[in-house]
Amino acid sequence: MAPYESDDAVGAAHEDAARDGAPRSGRRKAARYGVPVAVVGVAAATIGLVPALADSGDPDLPKITAQQLIEKMARSDVQQLSGTVKITTDLGLPDLGGLEDGLLSGADHGGSGDGSSADPRSRLTELASGMHTLRVAADGPDRQKMSLLERGAEYSLIHDGKDVWGYDSKSNEVYHSTAAGSGKERRAEPPATPKDFADEALKAVDDTTSVTVDGTAQVAGRDAYKLLIRPRQSGTTVGAISIAVDAKTWMPLKFTLTPRSGGAAVVDAGFTQVSFGRPAASTFDFTPPKGARVTEEKDAAARTPGPEHDEDFTEGLGGLDVLGEGWTSVATVDTGAKGGLPTGSQGGDAGGFLGSLGDPVSGKFGKGTVFSTRLVNALITDDGKVYAGLVTKETLVKAADAGK
Repeated sequence: MAPYESDDAVGAAHEDAARDGAPRSGRRKAARYGVPVAVVGVAAATIGLVPALADSGDPDLPKITAQQLIEKMARSDVQQLSGTVKITTDLGLPDLGGLEDGLLSGADHGGSGDGSSADPRSRLTELASGMHTLRVAADGPDRQKMSLLERGAEYSLIHDGKDVWGYDSKSNEVYHSTAAGSGKERRAEPPATPKDFADEALKAVDDTTSVTVDGTAQVAGRDAYKLLIRPRQSGTTVGAISIAVDAKTWMPLKFTLTPRSGGAAVVDAGFTQVSFGRPAASTFDFTPPKGARVTEEKDAAARTPGPEHDEDFTEGLGGLDVLGEGWTSVATVDTGAKGGLPTGSQGGDAGGFLGSLGDPVSGKFGKGTVFSTRLVNALITDDGKVYAGLVTKETLVKAADAGK
């Protein structure tokens, strides 16, 4: 494929695959993606060269192609900033009355039993639903701070050198760990800023994707280009991703993901205020308040997910594989648990509750239950296999049939 083919030319080369949307039956190990800079080589060969036009009253900026914009994003190296981010997440999850928080917290603690309300592994799962306001600050790779603002309370996560502090003002609890190295080597936290989400989206850019520049906008008082990412394949739940990119620093200022089913955005994260000056050094100072309960994590590496831990985990489950390609990729793992979920009378009240959340399905793979959100769908089969992806229920069933 020539490196400067148009968006339409790339689409023609993959027309049949896009029309079908079904995963291929081939099986491969799940890939470990690199930093966004690695996307540039792929993007140059697959994106359209559509220039930005400012003819709708938005900022009048120089024309730029999608390829040029992604390259500038990849080279962007913002070291200092402070600002406020508003994030809204609407996966369409059922209201479990707080039960999901307890389940996520227990899973993140890995059975450690310390139960600290200041542990970031449990607190940052709150960003998976609802509307939240964050204050963020950074001064290089070794000094960052993120504060989750709540009604009458605040949760802060501070990284200062080798120290990582979590503080919950409501419970007056502190969580402390020692980072193994610089910020680039610390364990990955859930995405929270527009850049976090944009980095993840750019990993998906390949020849199953249309990428164009969709005009300009103003975000947090700054001029920005709008990068539009659209899956070509029909079997995905993702409709479009819009990323507003600062026209001076080339850092993402706003990220919006809309589902193919329509309606409100699944994820909408954007700066409402941002400054690229160096924050005051005191921003990253932290001393546990008097009377606070402090939980120490003696050996962060022992409980930090990493490549070696992930491989051990997935190998113990029979290996994590990926079926299909692009936006219709489906991750699958064999849990080894026969009999599927304890639904209906078999599982008592809990089984009936779980059964009410899922839809029974069947195919060449056998029988199972599909659990759906507006973005992610998961199939759990009666013989203990799990299939999950940003795909429709029909695509999941096809993947399970193909992987049988």
